[in-house]
Order: sequence, then structure tokens, then C-alpha cells
Amino acid sequence: MTAVPPSIAQRAGALRQQLSRAQYEYYVLDAPVLSDAEYDRLFRELQDLEHQYPTLRTEDSPTQRVGAAVQTSLATHRHLVRMMSLDNAFDDAELRDFEKSIERVVGDAVHKSGYTVELKIDGAAVALTYREGVLVMAATRGDGTEGEDVTANVRTIGGVPLRLLGEQHPPLMEIRGEIYLPFAGFERMNEARVAAGEPVYVNPRNAAAGSLRQLDPSITAQRPLRFFGYAAVLPDGRVPARTQWELLEQLSHWGIPVAPHRARCDTMADVAAWAHTVEHETRAQLGFAIDGGVVKVNDVALQDELGVRNDRTPRWAVARKFAPDMAVTRLERIDVNVGRTGVLTPFAVLDPVEVGGATVTFASLHNADQIAAKDLREGDMVQVVRAGDVIPYVLGPVPERRSGSEKPWQMPTHCPRCQTAVVREGEDVATYCPNVACPGRQLEGLVHFASKDAMDIDGLSYARLQQLLDAGLVHDCADLFDVTVEQLVTLERFGQKSAENLVQAMQTAKQQPLSRLLFALGIRHVGAQAAQLLARQFGSMDALMGATPDQLAAVRGIGDIIAQSVAEYFANPSVRDLVERMRARGLRFDEPNAVQADGPLTGATVVITGTLPSLSRGEATALVEQAGGRVTSSVSRKTTFLVAGEEAGSKLDKALELGVEVIDEAELRRRAGA
Repeated sequence: MTAVPPSIAQRAGALRQQLSRAQYEYYVLDAPVLSDAEYDRLFRELQDLEHQYPTLRTEDSPTQRVGAAVQTSLATHRHLVRMMSLDNAFDDAELRDFEKSIERVVGDAVHKSGYTVELKIDGAAVALTYREGVLVMAATRGDGTEGEDVTANVRTIGGVPLRLLGEQHPPLMEIRGEIYLPFAGFERMNEARVAAGEPVYVNPRNAAAGSLRQLDPSITAQRPLRFFGYAAVLPDGRVPARTQWELLEQLSHWGIPVAPHRARCDTMADVAAWAHTVEHETRAQLGFAIDGGVVKVNDVALQDELGVRNDRTPRWAVARKFAPDMAVTRLERIDVNVGRTGVLTPFAVLDPVEVGGATVTFASLHNADQIAAKDLREGDMVQVVRAGDVIPYVLGPVPERRSGSEKPWQMPTHCPRCQTAVVREGEDVATYCPNVACPGRQLEGLVHFASKDAMDIDGLSYARLQQLLDAGLVHDCADLFDVTVEQLVTLERFGQKSAENLVQAMQTAKQQPLSRLLFALGIRHVGAQAAQLLARQFGSMDALMGATPDQLAAVRGIGDIIAQSVAEYFANPSVRDLVERMRARGLRFDEPNAVQADGPLTGATVVITGTLPSLSRGEATALVEQAGGRVTSSVSRKTTFLVAGEEAGSKLDKALELGVEVIDEAELRRRAGA
């Protein structure tokens, strides 16, 4: 046996200690210091050393463990079958190595089986025990053999069924999956904590894990936790399906949420192509965090034949890890951007760093309160993420890497663009410039006005708007419709054709409905959905401008804050002048999908599910709303009726269970008067 050089033994010991500490910080304290990428690098280094020198492998090595020790504040539960962890593959070559390792055991059988690929959710692993289809126990992964009993907390998560759908269920089984926090819910949680003067959470994964291990279930119930299932196991270790794909389908039929974008792949080349698409395209569109994909041999019998390695990892599955969406770099300084509504938004200027395959120099910091809550200082080493966001944001500092030269930051007292004294009203977290003629507000307001979700003026980019402002051709959005081809061709980088196309695009934009125009105006607190609700309710610009705050607030989904903001906006004489100038230029001031005041579906709450014969989901929704009804995404006892098409799924089952009326498209058309 090869002797272990002292330097190698010392390095292995240091790695074991560092990784064990990192596991404790990650799984128990929910406060990781190491980034995922750095942890994976160190873990792989220790694995390689233990492979080269087997005598270095100790029973307490992090490479021999799953998860972390349970907390003593919660009761423990022994899993029906040990929960394992996965080996990692970081590129296509390592995926091929994974397949070769399978071929050495089962030969060509793996090619007949193919693979099932699934998103690797960055959440907290749990095992849900169902007896005769009823949830009786929920436990964290813990050390793989025993976890923490979090049943009372998991019962508060709406996506976890307390009773499985259908009639036939195994007498006893564990369904395994991930508890996670969607990005939107995570941001709302942190905003609420800032408002309450509490420290913010570092990331969605740790916020989910911390929420799951609350000793008071009422606290967990307030958190917008979600669940995805990916496995089921019987007490004897068997899987209640012939293939992994069938298992995922079965979980879905039982009412267990299953992550989207899963696929069946015949070859490892197909797996690699799927992973590339998810990493570089799909990942940025998801509303939750993933750190890779999971590749599983599809045939369950083949999984059993392949077995496990070192009682820790299955031979038949591997995690295809993606480029890290979090990195650590230096926060050089904090600057401020002035937005279209005048809000001053701080942003981080970073020492450039690669995150998720892109070089990041700037990152969002949300607002001054979050900067203070996170104790961010100029000069700090900070964690930066891109998960799910095109614009990266700073999670928080790495305090242990401070040198003492870091400087606290405060919001400026005057607008950096026009030097007007800034304003912050009451408990509002936003600081804003009240000067409607502020150059910062002008440019950002015009960019928003022309954007795809607003007036959708093709070709009117940020750079071209800056040109128009610098040339004095426009000062506000009404001026855009006076710009001529002759004026544009005098500007740099404008030819005759491009000038004609842009003028035509601006003329076409005049026909956008009131809902688009209302959103484009950039009224504070009015997003696309609120603009649509208001436009459909009032039907015309004149009716909207004449509405009182109480009338505005009475619109379902609006509320007092938006109502007050809209009323104040249209009470401003300069705004009324702008509106009249837009009217004179022929912009559309009505909404074609306006709600009927006393429509046939007024007061009705409707759910639409499945594929309808002729209406798209958007068309069916518009039909209901035009008739005065309201469309929601989930079935409850308050649902008036459910419109069901082909492959209606669990919503139809829920409606039948609750006694909610179910109708088809033809009946919807009749009731809506279409």
C-alpha cells in the first residue's frame, strides 16, 4: 500500500475540517460562508485524495456523509429507507464517464433504458411518509438515516397534500422532494423583515430550511414555501413504478407537485443537450433556484441492479451541476440610479466576476433599508447571484473577510441628476426625486414608455432615446409622436430606411389600448396588471381621470395605495396637459376589453383548466373578465364554476371533491353572452 506523504495527510485533514464546518453552517445554521462552487471544488479535491490514498478515508469524512446532524430542538425520525446523496458531473465529459461506469456493470442495457432528467431544485430535502394515502410524518434529510420531525410545519405548506388523490395507494411509503422558496416570495419575505427591522435572509435555500425548522408552525405558515416531489420508496426499498418517468407521472396523479422541464432522453448526448438548454436558457426564466439537473437511469429494475456506492450514492444517478449562480467579489462602491418615477435605486459597482457564465460588474441592491439591514459597506467582499434574474443582485457581505477599511453607505440627500432635495414619505422604503423634469426621470420614463410591455415601439432603444433627448427633439412621451423622418436622418447612425421604420413604429403605437398606455405612463405603484384592471374597469381615459380615490380603490385588486397614487397623478396640471397633448396626437384612449358594468358574470369567480376546443387560456380569461367575472388559478369553495377542457388534471378532481360546478367551453360562451 502506497505510503501517504505527510503533506497530503495534513491537507486531507484540513479539507475534512473545512468541509465539515461548511456543512454545519449550510445545513444547521442556515448561514453558509462558502459558495456552492467553492464547496464543490474542495469536496472534489478531498474525494480525489481519498481515491488516491484510501487510508485517508475516515468514517467521519464529509465524503461519507449525507446532510448534517439533526438539531436537538426537534424530535428525530428514522427514515423508512436511507436517503442518499448524488455524485456530481460538471461537464459533458463527466456525464460520459458516468455512463461508462454504468456500462461496466450492466452493459448495453442502459441504452435500452435511457434516462430521465429533472431540475435539481436548490431547496431543503424532505421525506413525507404517507400511510394509506394520508400524510403522517414529514422529516428533513438529516444525516440520511435520521432526520428532524417537521410534520407540523410541512402541514402548513399548501402544495403538500395531506391526503393523496385517487383511491389506490401503497399502505406505507415515503415521498421525497424539496421544500423551496420562489424568488418572488423570498423577496417579499425580506422586504417584510426590513420593514420590521429584522435581519434579511441570505438566500432562498437557507430561508426555506430555516422556515421548515421553526418550532412554531404558525411562523412557517406565514412563509410562501413550495414543494416539488421527485421520488417515492416503499419500506422494503422498492419503487412503486417501473420507470422513473412513470413514477413522476404517478406522483403528479397523486396530487404531488412535480418540477417542470423534466424530459426523457434516449442517449447521453440528449442528456447533455437538455442540460445545456436548461443552464443557458431555461434557468433564467424560472421563478425559483436550481443548481443543476439530475440524471437518472429510467428503468427502475436497472436501478436496483446497479445499486449504491459506499452506502452513500446511487450508481444509477448523477447531479449535472451548472456554472455557479453565486460568486464572491469586492463591492467597489455604491452608486444611485434615478428611475422613471423618480425613485432612487442604489446599485453595486463590483470588481468584475463571472457568475452563471456571464461577467458581472453591476448588481442590484434594492433600497437603502436593505443595504443597512445587510450591513453592506463599500469595500466589502460580497456574495453575488444571478439565479433566475437577468440583473444580478447582492445577497450580502462576507464579514469575516473585512479588513477595517470598509465604509458604511448612506442614501444621498439630493438627487444625483438634478440636485433636487430627495423625499421619503412615511414608512415608504423608497426615496425619490420629486422633480418631474429631472433628466434621470425623463430618460428612464421614455425607455419604459417605449418598452415591449408598454407601447412596444420597435427600434426605440435606450441609445436612440438618449440621442433624441440630447438633440432636443423630445422632452416627454407626447413629443415622440411629432418626430419626423427629416429630423431623424440628421442624427448619427440614422439612415433613411431606419428613420422611416422608427417613425412608422411610433405611429403604429398610437393604436395601443388604454391599458398599455396607462402602464407606459409610469404612474407610481401601477404595474401592467393594475393598469389592465383599471383600464378594463373604467373603459376610457376620461372616466379614469374623473374617478375619485374611493372609486379607484373599489376596483378588485387595486387597493388604497394604488388608488391614491393614480388620483394624485391625474390631479397634477402638467399631467393633464400631457394627456391632452397625447389626445391631440391621436393616441387611443379606450380599452377594447372593458368590463361590462352589469355583465352576465359579474361577481363570479372562475377557474380555467385543461385545453379548450377553440379558446386559448388568454382568450378564455378575457371572455370571463369582459363579462364581469374574475379568473383565479386555484379551486376553492368560493369558486363559482370551473371551465374544463381536455387533460384537466388535478383542478378538475379538486372541483369535483368540493362540489364546484364544472362546465365546458360552449357553456362558458353561453353564460358570458358570447
